[in-house]
Amino acid sequence: MTPKPNSFGPLSGIRILEIGHYIAAPFCTRILGDLGAEIIKIEPPAGDPARDWGAKQNDRSLWWSVHARNKRSVAIDIKSPEGLEAVQKVIASCDALVENLRPGALARLGLSYEVLETLRPGLVVAHISGYGQNGPERDRAAFGVIGEAIGGLRYLTDHPQGTSDLPPVRVGVSLGDSVAGLYAAIGVLAQLLGRAENKSSSCHVVDVALTESVLSLMEDMLPAYGALGQIKKPTGARISTAAPTSAYPTRDGRWLLIAANSDLLFGRLMALIGRDDFASDPELSTNSGRVAQADRLDSAIAEWTRQHDADDAARIVAEADIPSTLIYTAAEIVADPQFQARGMIRKVTDAEQGTVLHPGIVPHLPDCPGAIRFAGQNLGQDTDDVLREFAHMTAQEIGRLRSEKVIT
Repeated sequence: MTPKPNSFGPLSGIRILEIGHYIAAPFCTRILGDLGAEIIKIEPPAGDPARDWGAKQNDRSLWWSVHARNKRSVAIDIKSPEGLEAVQKVIASCDALVENLRPGALARLGLSYEVLETLRPGLVVAHISGYGQNGPERDRAAFGVIGEAIGGLRYLTDHPQGTSDLPPVRVGVSLGDSVAGLYAAIGVLAQLLGRAENKSSSCHVVDVALTESVLSLMEDMLPAYGALGQIKKPTGARISTAAPTSAYPTRDGRWLLIAANSDLLFGRLMALIGRDDFASDPELSTNSGRVAQADRLDSAIAEWTRQHDADDAARIVAEADIPSTLIYTAAEIVADPQFQARGMIRKVTDAEQGTVLHPGIVPHLPDCPGAIRFAGQNLGQDTDDVLREFAHMTAQEIGRLRSEKVIT
């Protein structure tokens, strides 16, 4: 039996139903579950496809242990009349519903706003989709990578113009999905707060698009184009608006990130690498001047870093109180004392995997920190308990659904 929430965070007492798959909606509910909400995840009898993704141990996804933590798994055929009825009864006891089906799919399943409002007045309903719930593109298929491309991110993560024939580089994780999940979590919390304050009984909708979530991160992309006609360009390891900031090669073949993009830090770095001539150069006295001569600066900094092994260079620059770091792999992340001190490397007991490393809980709330109550569950592990508790079904009724393959 899955443990139930009991004052595990500021959202304790909030119950959220997830009808999600892959990444975006499950990421949203993972955040809310970490902060104490009770999450009931509805999966089809075959399970969420993400159960089979990523590195595996004992033929089971290790990512799933994190991706579905703090969620009770209910495996049920919601497309069947009996399954839909059971889910509707569960919804009646929930505060919010989070989904990432195609626009209109929830209503086609039999869960229109009118039905949901009847089941649970004031229910917060969060939709996550590629393009949003309205507009000419709402019905187009999309995943996070599509949102990243349309929102402008994939253009900016390309190699600088003329430096490579390779395709535009992906960030390396499903950023478009995850940022949409973050915005959905914010929307759910805002609507729950608004409902509590306004005492309104109407359905509270959250509409998050992958494309819009990525676009919202694009800093000066739109204002620069609107006012000046400028198209923000890929900059590789640099920052287009500040210098010097880049990744610099070390003698042993690694990369050291240095961000000395203020007047004070620039002077400090130039003194460190023995380039007082740069520090006193009037053309480099302002950030705009340094941006214009980034090639010249980066060449001088790289000349210095190439004379040192990575660990030595990183120590020297850090001791000068200049923002800098080596580029971490998983090994460095796990060994990092700051991550360890703040509980960001958690050893979690997974019933199927043994001890598994999880990232900690973000945001950090020192007075009410939330908890990782349990790892991702087996498919349908909580079906019987949830149907008994919230749909008020008897053992005989649950047995009949199982015999008809409505639940697993």
